[in-house]
Amino acid sequence: MAKKVESPIKEQSVGELQQHLLDLRKEQFNLRMQKGSGQLSQPHQLRRVRRDIARTKFVLGGKK
Repeated sequence: MAKKVESPIKEQSVGELQQHLLDLRKEQFNLRMQKGSGQLSQPHQLRRVRRDIARTKFVLGGKK
């Protein structure tokens, strides 16, 4: 999966942050399914996504 170049999270609009949060939650779901079926080869990805979700929610809370 190719990484997309994103602007710093603090500079994104509320709509962009909500879309980013939705994408992160989908990624988290897919990683949990892989873990459950024993196919997850990089367990550190779960932690990264969880922290990105927290970071995004924190910034969103300050913008509302």
